[in-house]
Amino acid sequence: MSAPIDIARGVADAVLYEGYLLYPYRASSRKNQVRWQWGVLVPPAYAAAGHGEHATSHSECLLEPGTDDPVLHIRLRFLQLQHRSSGDGPVPEFDEAVEHEIDSVLPVSDLLDTEQVVPVSVPGGTETSEGVTRQRWPLRGEIRLSARRLEGPYGVLQLAVEVVNTGQWDEPEAERQLALRHSLIAAHTVLAVTNGEFISLIDPPEWAKPAAERCRNERTWPVMVGEVGRRDVILISPIILYDYPVIAPESPGELFDGTEIDEILTLRTMTLTEEEKAEVRATDERARKLIDRIDTMPPEMLDKLHGAIRYLSETPRTRDEPDPIETITTPGTPWWDPAADASVDPETDSVTIDGVEVAKGSQVLLMPGSRRADAQDMFLEGLTATVAAVLLDVDGSTHVAVTINDDPGAEISIAHGRFRYFAPEELKPLGGQS
Repeated sequence: MSAPIDIARGVADAVLYEGYLLYPYRASSRKNQVRWQWGVLVPPAYAAAGHGEHATSHSECLLEPGTDDPVLHIRLRFLQLQHRSSGDGPVPEFDEAVEHEIDSVLPVSDLLDTEQVVPVSVPGGTETSEGVTRQRWPLRGEIRLSARRLEGPYGVLQLAVEVVNTGQWDEPEAERQLALRHSLIAAHTVLAVTNGEFISLIDPPEWAKPAAERCRNERTWPVMVGEVGRRDVILISPIILYDYPVIAPESPGELFDGTEIDEILTLRTMTLTEEEKAEVRATDERARKLIDRIDTMPPEMLDKLHGAIRYLSETPRTRDEPDPIETITTPGTPWWDPAADASVDPETDSVTIDGVEVAKGSQVLLMPGSRRADAQDMFLEGLTATVAAVLLDVDGSTHVAVTINDDPGAEISIAHGRFRYFAPEELKPLGGQS
């Protein structure tokens, strides 16, 4: 497989093992008894029984072809459940996982106005070693790919990728844990193209926005990956990400929760007793390595986990950085120096938006811009908010701090000095003060 598709591996691995085990990493923990929540494709009979599970995922994305016929490289990645039993120790049984990758290469011309099917076949098996038995069940599925040329002068293609569990296991009323043995778990797809470029669905160019909005994605979220600015690799993720996600270089290893702050989880893990750590080590081999890594972590590495400020530049945010839509300030401690600059006072400063003066207490409508780093900002669009302060930074830019109206946690946020920040052009004045 070509090198471009491998640049997504770090992020794709974080997606693959998202929620594999959660702190406190023990099998006896209730949260680790209900696992495998992302990208699970169950057998069709189980999906049809109405359990809220699905046998398919559907994704669409846009491709600008080059002068020659583009070639599409497809890599489907997923986990196969493996049940461990008959072992000695505090955790005699546990569900582990085995990684799988299905690779294929197809000329895009072979997909135009037709469907190509890549079969997925993974055997089962049973192995016993030193009194421990590990059992896997066979998996069957398909990757269905097609393409069509969109109308217009740009020659853009719309690609469709459907991943389907075609397994014949037919016990629709069985417990979910049994259905998982026949499921593709944490399934996601990486696409790479030669002689062509993908178009971001999160931040498409103006001319491509209508086509991007018509793309249908069910239980998936396609994002650009790799070096910022490259458009030859896309990750079709079962969880919401932003374009060009990266793993923070300070992160020393996987904690199975790529959306969390490593420092918090590391410090919490350090508080486990020796008995609890012994159970973690007996729970899963990956959990054992996690505990061993944290137990031997040097102080200087722990210091690096305290955070790194990179979001002030154009570099995309990493999982260890604060979300640019939220900032935490210490109550009663202004970020500016009142003695040095009496002209700055967020309590009274204002900004004019659409001819209306907006200041503390103003009511506004939220319209997050498309270039925000966090894809979940889209859920704030159309909500109303109350302005808490108008801020000016050292570069002369204006930021408006707000609290969301009807947010049950608003009072707590205000008490802790926690607000959401928007540029003036992302707000529409509603008139009135609170």
